[in-house]
Amino acid sequence: MLTVGIAGLGAIGLRLAKALDAGVEGLRLVAVAARDQEKAKAAVAGFKAPPVVTDIGSLAGLADVVVEAAPASVFEAIVSPAVEAGRIAVVSSVGALLPRMHLVERARETGGRIIVPTGALLGLDAVRAAAEGNVESVTLVTRKPPRGLAGAPYLEEKGIDVATITTPTKIFDGSAREGAKGFPANVNVAAALALAGIGPDRTRLEIWADPTVTRNTHTVKVEADTVRLTMTIENVPSEENPRTGKITPLSLLACLRGLTATLKVGT
Repeated sequence: MLTVGIAGLGAIGLRLAKALDAGVEGLRLVAVAARDQEKAKAAVAGFKAPPVVTDIGSLAGLADVVVEAAPASVFEAIVSPAVEAGRIAVVSSVGALLPRMHLVERARETGGRIIVPTGALLGLDAVRAAAEGNVESVTLVTRKPPRGLAGAPYLEEKGIDVATITTPTKIFDGSAREGAKGFPANVNVAAALALAGIGPDRTRLEIWADPTVTRNTHTVKVEADTVRLTMTIENVPSEENPRTGKITPLSLLACLRGLTATLKVGT
């Protein structure tokens, strides 16, 4: 039995908490943390086994597994204590990990682990396998309804008002590292793809604000000596946060199941 603590009770964290409370073999939710602790207490009050509500820095002292499902701005405050305590950190704000790879090195010293779920993407198993050989290029093309991109630092820096976009418009073309910095709440998928494959500087990213789509759409293209891949996923945005697909908390749940599963399918 692994105990689980969740940092963040938004579109991802609360759905995951409810699923764990409903019962998952080998896992037990023991603690949650959120900026508004009173709101968090109300959210979990009806659970079969209400978890402790605490601050983000205390989760590592209460749980074997710490799930980061919070804004990227508090990523290190959540993950660093877990790493120092030798815990397993399951992270959703993957873009925030790219400039903090020292946490990976520190986990190697403490016996901790940092796990990146597939999230709202697809095909990471195939990309990881291809990366064991020679990969020529990896490209991710992301299309989102304009409102799902609003508020991104890159858009504010460039003075781009996505609310005025009426036709499909490419608003970013660069590396996954640059994209993760400019769109911290939108393209964690690019960071996950980069870590699975050829790194954040060689992985290319295009972001389109597209009023003709109703789903967050990601297309992965890989050219390698062993395979050519083109894969597309269309995610239904969550009602709570259009930047997040409904599949994301389910991906985290599947990842957690894999930590204790007798049979594990996939790389």
